Amino acid sequence: MTPLEIDGSFGEGGGQILRSAVSLSCITGKPIRIRNIRSNRKVPGLQAQHLLTIKLLAKISGAKVEGLSHGSTSVTFAPQQMQDTSLTENVGTAGSIPLILQALLPAVALSGKKMDLKITGGTDVPWSPTSNYTKYVLGEAYSRIGIDFSMNVQRRGYYPRGGGQVQVTVNPCSNVKPVHLSKRTQKTAKIICSCTDLTEQISTSIDSTKETLQTNGFSVQAETRQEKASNAGGSLLVFSSDSSSITGADELLDIKNPAQFGSKSASAFLQCGFGVDTNLSDMLVMPLSLCRETSVITVKQISKHLETNLYITSKITDCKYGIGKVDGGYEVRIRGP
Repeated sequence: MTPLEIDGSFGEGGGQILRSAVSLSCITGKPIRIRNIRSNRKVPGLQAQHLLTIKLLAKISGAKVEGLSHGSTSVTFAPQQMQDTSLTENVGTAGSIPLILQALLPAVALSGKKMDLKITGGTDVPWSPTSNYTKYVLGEAYSRIGIDFSMNVQRRGYYPRGGGQVQVTVNPCSNVKPVHLSKRTQKTAKIICSCTDLTEQISTSIDSTKETLQTNGFSVQAETRQEKASNAGGSLLVFSSDSSSITGADELLDIKNPAQFGSKSASAFLQCGFGVDTNLSDMLVMPLSLCRETSVITVKQISKHLETNLYITSKITDCKYGIGKVDGGYEVRIRGP
């Protein structure tokens, strides 16, 4: 079969199109050739976390891969047969484990397979969702679609040292279900803060974040966890879910300015009264593109990541989608072939 040609510079032109394309290749069995990989980045080409993502998917699918080297801007990926698997891997840097999981979780589950994975790397690093966002926000959304996974962060891995350790189990998905997420209807929220060596310095910030949410009418539960890591750091997540919404906002601790910790997440959370937050919107496209029923989500803005995932999923799966303006935001409809 001739590989499907994909321009990696489309949309946000980063690792998102690579992760989504390779994951969908595994699910559909279609070989792909991606060119211009990460051409819009300061350092283009494959980096450590991208290499490991492709290597893991190649192991699970028995894929034949060309161009798999550091800095490569072109990769050909031809999957064979997906298998149940148990793996232990190390990114080797503070490369993002949550970004690697963005590719692995749907690829394994939607292929009807199971995976047990122990992985070492970055759990909470810049330009990536935090591990708590992946576990609680993405986990809730995926469970409604039919994707079941468990995630246990045994050790935090902050930039620059990494060294975080995560254990993940992914179960087969037998039926991809549609979702309708249109508006936040309940004013409840939860704050989860994970930190290392900095509990006293940030306690006032957590109280301030809770007070901000309460002032805006939310009932709030807050939890701070002191966890092991190779260097000091922290992450904070504000999230909520009800029958018609799943929203979250996260951030990393700026050690030089701990007094502001939580303010960014609280502000972003309060501004999103839609069905999903901006980050979650693009993460849902891949599994929903394989559902034969129409899914509807609303979001405050159409991000480059969302545009990219709509483009690549429609190219590989032949799904149909539409975007319409609603009061203060956008409605996205998507249906698989």
